[in-house]
Amino acid sequence: MRHGKKFNHLGRQTAHRKAMFANMACSLIEHKRINTTVAKAKALRQFVEPLITKSKNDTTHNRRVVFSYLRNKYAVTELFKEVSVKVADRPGGYIRIIKLGNRQGDNAPMAMVELVDYNTTYNPNGAKKKKTTRRGKSKKSEKAIETTEENKETN
Repeated sequence: MRHGKKFNHLGRQTAHRKAMFANMACSLIEHKRINTTVAKAKALRQFVEPLITKSKNDTTHNRRVVFSYLRNKYAVTELFKEVSVKVADRPGGYIRIIKLGNRQGDNAPMAMVELVDYNTTYNPNGAKKKKTTRRGKSKKSEKAIETTEENKETN
């Protein structure tokens, strides 16, 4: 019976599960996007989103709390410096899970987990506008225009 069990154990012991989530969260923070199974992706969301919320308030206590979960000082630094700045105005929902289909070997349902503010395809208002250059007319067309103007003036 699974009365009162609020999260997916994923067939692992507690220490293994915590280590796996710490590794996956560090990879997500570092690479901004990872591929995993759907069950792990949903469990990872519950693990990472509170940490991102804590990173919005950069205090020593919050850094130590997040470090106790992630156990990687480089991931903690990137989370507090870069990721928290991007998600500062977002009230929650920092992670997007996109289902990719089934894995070839064992037919497990796969998903891509990504930080929402780092994908410019799904977030067009957060994307920087592409710079366009004003291109002048080619030299051939300029010469052709000059010759036609000279012909009009002579006529």
